[in-house]
Amino acid sequence: RMEGFGYYTLPTGTVYRGELWDGMFHGPGELLFPSGGGYRALWVRGVPTQGKLTFADGLEYDEEKWHYCDGYDRRFYTEICSGFKPPGIPQLTNLDPPKIIPEGCYDCGDGFYDPKTRVVVDYKHKFLRNADNDEHEWILRTCRKAEDITTEHTPKP
Repeated sequence: RMEGFGYYTLPTGTVYRGELWDGMFHGPGELLFPSGGGYRALWVRGVPTQGKLTFADGLEYDEEKWHYCDGYDRRFYTEICSGFKPPGIPQLTNLDPPKIIPEGCYDCGDGFYDPKTRVVVDYKHKFLRNADNDEHEWILRTCRKAEDITTEHTPKP
C-alpha cells in the first residue's frame, strides 16, 4: 500500500498531494481540483480533521465568518474585491466577462451542464461527471442557462 509523501490522481482529475499511510490520506495534504481550487487539510486515516477550502478565484471558505452571498450581501467575490460596475452594466457571474454557455446548456459553477445528456463538462469541455437526479433538478432550478443572457437594449433611431 502507498506510504510516505506522494501524489494520487482521482478519476475526476482531482490530485491529492501529501502524506499517505496504509493506502489512505494521513497527515498534512491537499486536494487540488481541476477547476483551480483546493482543499488543504490534516488527514487522519482518510478523513480530514481540520482544513481550509480555497476557490479558484482565491476566496477562502471560513465557516465562522462566511458572508459571501449569504442573503444579506449578494455581491460576487470579484465585486467585493474590485467594487461594483457602473449602473446599467450587469455582472452575471463572478467571472467577468462570464463564460459563454453552449446553446441549451447551463453554467453550474464548475463547468457546463447539458440536460439532454445529463453530463457536466469543465469550461474546456472535458468530462467531469454524470449528474444524478438531485443535481439535475438543482441545476435546472438555480443555474444560468445559455438563453438567459441579456442583451443591451438599442433604441430605434
